[in-house]
Amino acid sequence: MANLLLDKKLIACANIFPNVESIYPWKGKRVREKEAVLIVKTTADKYATVKRLVEKNHPYTIPCVVKISVEANAGYAKWLRECFSVKSK
Repeated sequence: MANLLLDKKLIACANIFPNVESIYPWKGKRVREKEAVLIVKTTADKYATVKRLVEKNHPYTIPCVVKISVEANAGYAKWLRECFSVKSK
């Protein structure tokens, strides 16, 4: 998923936390399994497109896509915006 989002220039960075233990109810049963958490860094105007792409391409019926608005330090915010204007090699 991270590579797909990077290839489409929808995110500037992804952090992957593998082997996260999740417990949740699903179809009348309590499920306990290993999942990965993906945190992606993008701009607010790209969120809707990121969400649609994840929902379309994720193997889960209902993937968790959460938007958390944050304020970054100026240097990081500038780098993030520049990532979307750089042409791929």
